[in-house]
Amino acid sequence: MKINKLLIATHNIGKFTEIKKQLEVLDIKIVSLSDLGIKEDFEETGETFEANAMGKAKFYYNLAKIPTISDDSGFAVDALNGEPGVHSRTWPGYEASDEELLQMLLYKMKDVPDQERTAKAVCVIAFYNGEEEIITRGEEYGTISKKVESKIEKGLPYSAVFFSKGYNKVFSQLSIEEKNAISHRGIALDKLIKKLSAKGGVNK
Repeated sequence: MKINKLLIATHNIGKFTEIKKQLEVLDIKIVSLSDLGIKEDFEETGETFEANAMGKAKFYYNLAKIPTISDDSGFAVDALNGEPGVHSRTWPGYEASDEELLQMLLYKMKDVPDQERTAKAVCVIAFYNGEEEIITRGEEYGTISKKVESKIEKGLPYSAVFFSKGYNKVFSQLSIEEKNAISHRGIALDKLIKKLSAKGGVNK
């Protein structure tokens, strides 16, 4: 399995930028959906991050016909019984704006004390090349702030309120390098890079 070109299948520019940065260690050409003129959306109907991520990878592989990776990620808040989880983008029952999602989260947690504001960020990365499937998962633990702590990164709203364990900055205040080193997405991507390298698919 040799990969010369890889599609990062997301319309989310924030995710694309983070993922592409981490994949720079690979000796391959990285392309986006917009590079290929692909505008179709994948409807995430799975009940797990794994199902959504692999479904998305296969959907866009079938459109592009080149090896594809995609992700599904979200935040599971302990005080909210794991919500919003896989529904992190469509929590209100529709695809909400970044601002709506943060408003909903902070309202639901307005009476939750500091010691109970724990949460975890989850990311599952899926790779598909028409034959082989690879899935990796990353989790990062932290707490939810009581207010929006920084400018909202487009497509990554929860990063403005999530303090990673051991940091006094929310995710969106970290540099891409810092974030990729400790984040749920960074962990999942690192696992994928190692698996692809072990299979001889890329150069490191």
